[in-house]
Amino acid sequence: MSTSQSTRTFSWQNLGDLELGRPNLGPMAPVLAYRLMQFSLWDALIGEFGQEKANDIFRRAGHMAGREFCQNLLDKNLPFSEFIAQLQKILKDQLIGLMRMEKVELDTMQFTLTIAEDLDCSGLPCTDEVVCQYDEGFIAGILEEYTGKVFHVVEIDCWASGDRVCRFSARLLGDASCD
Repeated sequence: MSTSQSTRTFSWQNLGDLELGRPNLGPMAPVLAYRLMQFSLWDALIGEFGQEKANDIFRRAGHMAGREFCQNLLDKNLPFSEFIAQLQKILKDQLIGLMRMEKVELDTMQFTLTIAEDLDCSGLPCTDEVVCQYDEGFIAGILEEYTGKVFHVVEIDCWASGDRVCRFSARLLGDASCD
């Protein structure tokens, strides 16, 4: 790759060829390895920039990842219910989590969804806080890429806050092409 670190822009292609690079270990990594990277990076960002800025960076990173995930793994031409079914299957197949739609209001584009066995937090000790800012951005990125509209996604329940699923509220903000 000839692009330097200082000028790199995230894209799906930056993930590399996992079959070529991991012929023996395969494309999946343990949750432990993912969380070691995630929580140490988050802690470093908090130390450098403070909690609010670190959370914002995680949301933005999740948003970029969600858009790329949708562009590369999902069929954006499917009707909504089929798109959601495909998303549920791929999230499960990729061991990211088990998604369930609790509330769907297509006329206002407001949704409530849960992720069980969430990659980011299921099994964490209870700290009375929500910790899935990356997931907020990830979900918003997927919805934005699918609809062409901007979404605001907020985690309202989390394993770390004492619940056994992560629950997210998503609402439409506007047209993505206007930003």
